[in-house]
Amino acid sequence: QVQLVESGGDLVQAGGSLRLSCAASGSISSIKYMGWYRQAPGKQREVIATINKSSGNTLYADSVKGRFTISGDNAKNTVTLQMNSLKPEDTAVYYCNAQTLSNLGYWGKGTLVTVSS
Repeated sequence: QVQLVESGGDLVQAGGSLRLSCAASGSISSIKYMGWYRQAPGKQREVIATINKSSGNTLYADSVKGRFTISGDNAKNTVTLQMNSLKPEDTAVYYCNAQTLSNLGYWGKGTLVTVSS
């Protein structure tokens, strides 16, 4: 079992920045990938950034490439999403996800990011 707790969501003006954090606990050694997803009102949940826990390799959705940065701290069992140049269309609930070596997926409860125009 893996438990994930997100923090850092807030109301911010367009063009501003936010930093989201996800703290993982439980079977940390079983985690292969961690990532951030988001779900806007009336839309499906979408993946926006992932990181390979061992190699550090990252992938980004085109919509956030160049603006968002995902990073991991294996010592603290955290993954962070630095979001810059925020746009109103970035408004969503942001979820942390962990994928284990046995392809089990775990989710946090989410943190709300609201970007005002």
